[in-house]
Amino acid sequence: MAENRSFEDLVAEGAAVPTEGWDFSWFEGRASEERPSWGYAVSAGKRVAGGAEAVLDIQTGGGEVLDFVLDTAAPARPVLAAATEGWPPNVAKATALLRPRGVVVVAAPDDAPLPFADETFDLVLSRHPVRPYWDEIARVLRPGGTYLAQHVGPASVFELVEFFLGPLPEEVRSARDPERERAGAEAAGLEVAELRAERLRMEFHDIAAVVHFLRKVVWMIPGFTVEAYEPQLRALHERIEKEGPFVAHSTRHLFDVRRPRR
Repeated sequence: MAENRSFEDLVAEGAAVPTEGWDFSWFEGRASEERPSWGYAVSAGKRVAGGAEAVLDIQTGGGEVLDFVLDTAAPARPVLAAATEGWPPNVAKATALLRPRGVVVVAAPDDAPLPFADETFDLVLSRHPVRPYWDEIARVLRPGGTYLAQHVGPASVFELVEFFLGPLPEEVRSARDPERERAGAEAAGLEVAELRAERLRMEFHDIAAVVHFLRKVVWMIPGFTVEAYEPQLRALHERIEKEGPFVAHSTRHLFDVRRPRR
């Protein structure tokens, strides 16, 4: 916690925490985020337990979510389980975590075609993909297969982003619009069985949490460094010290999408 600690001390701590993977346990007591009501990882585990034979997790990060999904599904397990990841430190982390479970982790750029044959998987998962490549998702799904994913929505955490960058254009704020993504899925020949969206409260209790968050979630402020944004960081530190936690809101939407049977 930040009590009686200097700006310099807190920033140094936030800058030193490793950023690999999608384990957010370091934020306990320092930042919080309301969770979507649908419970994505548990729901994904139930889908695996319901008889999925071949499962793919796209942009798996450090593999933590897929690991939880497979735990939730136990003792059921797919015949084939694979994951893709584009960032080398996360590839190594995911491989170490998931290989003992028999999961094949493939290093693949986020914007490249999926390195799998047509109609390989009956369940494709993804939590917070950079963006969905609907044509590729449709291609690797078997007829009757499902894409279940939690996406980041429009203007997510923009209270924090705009504190550093100032007001952003409407076209930036409206990116990741769920209805636009629905249209993309349908254009690829997929059927959207369910689409749900929620806006969720976040709180940052000290500037170390802000620094670590912006280093970890790199698309929030591309090229973020402590040195480049020191004036804004200091101003935000003083605001938190005076007014209490900085409040922002994340946006999330759940896609349950099917490839039609022939």
